[in-house]
Amino acid sequence: MTIASMTGFARAEGHAEGFSWAWEIKTVNSKSLDLRFRLAPGFDALEVPLRLLLSQTLQRGSVALTLTAARAASSAALRVNRAAMVLVATLAAELVELHGAAPPRADGLLALRGVLEGGEFEEPEAVREGRQAALLASARQCIADLVAVRREEGARLASVLETRFAEIDALVAEADAAAALQPEAIKSRLRAQLTALLEATPALSEERLAQEAALLAAKADLREELDRLKAHVAAARELLDVGGAVGRRFDFLCQELNREANTLCSKSSDLALTRIGLGLKAAIEQLREQVQNIE
Repeated sequence: MTIASMTGFARAEGHAEGFSWAWEIKTVNSKSLDLRFRLAPGFDALEVPLRLLLSQTLQRGSVALTLTAARAASSAALRVNRAAMVLVATLAAELVELHGAAPPRADGLLALRGVLEGGEFEEPEAVREGRQAALLASARQCIADLVAVRREEGARLASVLETRFAEIDALVAEADAAAALQPEAIKSRLRAQLTALLEATPALSEERLAQEAALLAAKADLREELDRLKAHVAAARELLDVGGAVGRRFDFLCQELNREANTLCSKSSDLALTRIGLGLKAAIEQLREQVQNIE
């Protein structure tokens, strides 16, 4: 499986049983699956099967699905308003008798407003069911096209994410090799700090001295933070390999990566390490921005 983006657009058109239509579907980022429908009048019954279909197909994203539909002009039903036609014909006969006017022609009577009216078809149930089936088939194709677009965008995202992973790996390796992390440098810095504590005035109690020494030792050792950064990047790469709807887990890993980078910066007493820590924070933030697009 591959990862998918939450952004995409697709369109599908069709016609059947005297109707033509167009489906449009657009998705953007969202923390959950948010479905919105705008269906042409008379097609509200399609919302239930569409909601089920989208829920089975998509995991996350704000989804807007629109249906526009129109009846073919040739299929419009016409009927004669017989009451109006009788009234008009009676008036015309009176004009002929009283004033000698020419008798009206049938096409002239039918052209008068209110005599010939548009109406709705009395469609058989089978026709309506057939049209609904065709509309749903067209909607499924539109949704399938959307899924393909989201996966294509997901493939591009995967390439960007791997670039960010490589950047974080390089910064962690740089921190790992930094002179301030080498044993002799750590010992020298701890020795100087402990000497300052021992010479403090007034003198510290043994308990307070032990606490301060333990704190200095903990701050001097950044191996734990670096190991966790490596582990989180490895876990993120595994998510890329697994694919599917992994956006929430990616977001959690970004939070953990940022936590370790913050700790590294706060514990660092070396300018070079601080610079590396800030670089890590920037790379992780760029990673997080991209992760927000993953389903």
